[in-house]
Amino acid sequence: MVGCGRISRNHWEAVARVDGLSIAAVCDVDPERARAAGEELHVPWFKSYEEMLSQAPCEIVTIATPSGLHPQQGILAARAGKHVVVEKPMAITLSAADDLLHACDAAGVHLFVVKQNRLNRTIQLVKRALDKGRFGRIYMANCTVRWSRPQEYYDQAPWRGTWEFDGGAFMNQASHYVDLIQWLVGPVESVMAQTATLARRIETEDSGIAILKFRSGALGCIEVTMLTYPRNLEGSITILGETGTVKVGGTAVNRIEHWSFATYDDDDKLVESVNTNPTSVYGYGHEAYYRNVLAVLRGEAKADTDGRAGRKSLELILGIYESAKAGREIPLPLRSKI
Repeated sequence: MVGCGRISRNHWEAVARVDGLSIAAVCDVDPERARAAGEELHVPWFKSYEEMLSQAPCEIVTIATPSGLHPQQGILAARAGKHVVVEKPMAITLSAADDLLHACDAAGVHLFVVKQNRLNRTIQLVKRALDKGRFGRIYMANCTVRWSRPQEYYDQAPWRGTWEFDGGAFMNQASHYVDLIQWLVGPVESVMAQTATLARRIETEDSGIAILKFRSGALGCIEVTMLTYPRNLEGSITILGETGTVKVGGTAVNRIEHWSFATYDDDDKLVESVNTNPTSVYGYGHEAYYRNVLAVLRGEAKADTDGRAGRKSLELILGIYESAKAGREIPLPLRSKI
């Protein structure tokens, strides 16, 4: 694993619960952080990524570094013959995402993009309802991310809130929610957006709103802010259809707050049992994610989120940014690389 920061523990704990997987080595440019992780996990630690790739016996490299580094580190792993698990977003430009995809294809290795919220039990229940056609025609969909990231959060690491390595609230914090709305509701035809940096001393946006038009004709909205006082309030998705209405809320799509359909299904009895109360906005999806990775490598399953699926949500985020910059509606797919 490369990157021993904020999200890394979720990966360690998930891997520890999956028989057949174990951490072989860790790496971080901060030697103290790398050493602490290595000692806690009882594995070799490195401050040089290239050294870890050449010396650590492993089959998979998990990349949990600043987003702008994901493509180049993934390409190095692929060239070393390692399968690649990369945190969201897989890149911050489409050209870099494509370079990573092509490198993994050329090396004959799998590329997995971490989208663990798809595996929340609440979201899985919604996906089943959609696949069964229980909503009928979908009219509207909304994602809301009302979280809090104080200035101290951005000040903790110089890459945070930069265009080169991070992106803003849409690219980083709300990336999973952009992914969910396009995965659940379907391809987006066009987007119109506004973004703003209202309170944080960063290059990128701390708040924004995007209006989506889906190819199906449905309309959607994504509302994002990192300025909620005094703490994270809501991470939700709402889907309104002709024969069904569902809202999955909580701080991280972890609780079904409304579930109503015109006809009964046995899944209706599961609504309360799928609710969780996670200790962080990352939720509990990483373990299921790694179980899928292992099943794919054993030839027993298809990837829940491969590189091409990860690219779709990145393209929508970049469309949001292009619309906010140009002040007009942007059609998708994007015609030029950003």
